[in-house]
Amino acid sequence: MKGFIDDANYSVGLLDEGTNLGNVIDNYVYEHTLTGKNAFFVGDLGKIVKKHSQWQNVVAQIKPFYTVKCNSTPAVLEILAALGTGFACSNKRPEANEMALVQELGVSPENIIFTSPCKQVSQIKYAAKVGVNIMTCDNEIELKKIARNHPNAKVLLHIATEDNIGGEDGSMKFGTTLKNCRHLLECAKEFDVQIIGVKFHVSSACKEYQVYVHALSDARCVFDMAGEFGFTMNMLDIGGGFTGTEIQLEEVNHVISPLLDIYFPEGSGIQIISEPGSYYVSSAFTLAVNIIAKKVVENDKFSSGVEKNGSDEPAFVYYMNDGVYGSFASKLSEDLNTIPEVHKKCKEDEPLFTSSLWGPSCDELDRIVESCLLPELNVGDWLIFDNMGADSFREPSAFNDFQRPAIYFMMSFSDWYEMQDAGITSDAMMKNFFFAPSCIQLSQEDSFSTEA
Repeated sequence: MKGFIDDANYSVGLLDEGTNLGNVIDNYVYEHTLTGKNAFFVGDLGKIVKKHSQWQNVVAQIKPFYTVKCNSTPAVLEILAALGTGFACSNKRPEANEMALVQELGVSPENIIFTSPCKQVSQIKYAAKVGVNIMTCDNEIELKKIARNHPNAKVLLHIATEDNIGGEDGSMKFGTTLKNCRHLLECAKEFDVQIIGVKFHVSSACKEYQVYVHALSDARCVFDMAGEFGFTMNMLDIGGGFTGTEIQLEEVNHVISPLLDIYFPEGSGIQIISEPGSYYVSSAFTLAVNIIAKKVVENDKFSSGVEKNGSDEPAFVYYMNDGVYGSFASKLSEDLNTIPEVHKKCKEDEPLFTSSLWGPSCDELDRIVESCLLPELNVGDWLIFDNMGADSFREPSAFNDFQRPAIYFMMSFSDWYEMQDAGITSDAMMKNFFFAPSCIQLSQEDSFSTEA
């Protein structure tokens, strides 16, 4: 079941009813303990199918365009292509040409949008060459580049939302103001660029769904404004920001559905799309890492919010064989949204110690978990991180000779049948499935040592 992120010849193990994700992880922990203790992923592709079914059940009126940069593993892209999603591509890098990746799966250019806010001229020319016409833009300079290099471009004006205007963190944000839209429409008319719609994005960190109310109102204003200039508007992109929970999806739909009926009613000829990324893949991937080093430090030297167990108790610093220069790259820009689980069986009354988790680089930025409570671990023990399917598969850094983790894909037979019911019949993908016998089951008597 092993595959790599640049290897289209992946395989997917079909699991019988007696085998689950935990059994698969146990099996590969055992295998990797014997063969080198490298980090590895397990990808449950059935969860992606379930997420798509959930999307169709809750927001069927909105077509998803999957954000490719979130996770571009071939298995993910092939399943989503077979499910009929569109794709939001943001680059044309030599090592990861997203537009080429999805077009090789037979996805038509009409189902691809080019969403990079800062496009290289070569990227725009490439999009023009392969027929990817729909792209986003939020300023005059980008509009001018598009006009010069893509005569058939169809542009979505990217407008800012209230959750990313003048943010306190001072980070760079994208999207133009409603006030500036008239100027951009004038420029588009002058440059002979076709404006076909509006895009906005609400961050997944935003908990005020009222932001959608203002964003949809602003989008309607831009549609009306564009009509004054003679543009035919037919697309609204409400961006991403979907966390993957059904509750959040329902809450967002509860807010936007009545507004879409008012501002962009069915039959108006306006297609509503979105750009979910982590929604589809985050929960589908689990990462197993190995402890390669540890040291004992004084508990009172930890400057953390974790309650200390006593000043005379030790604290531990653990170093893992994966870090921010590999699968935890997103940790550099955002907090980790998963708590590690100790793989080995621990006693119920096992004492817990203040612990810190670091990657293998010895770089001060390579801190994965600042502080948490864990039982004492040994070199060779394994930690399991779930919800690792988003932003974990980018080209790894050569820093410290990082070895890219293997990926093992699986799917239960029940999810397989659900996939068939959903109409997936891609021959290219079906050849990668095989029946996986029940995974190795390790009883307490058969447990193995993980000491280095």
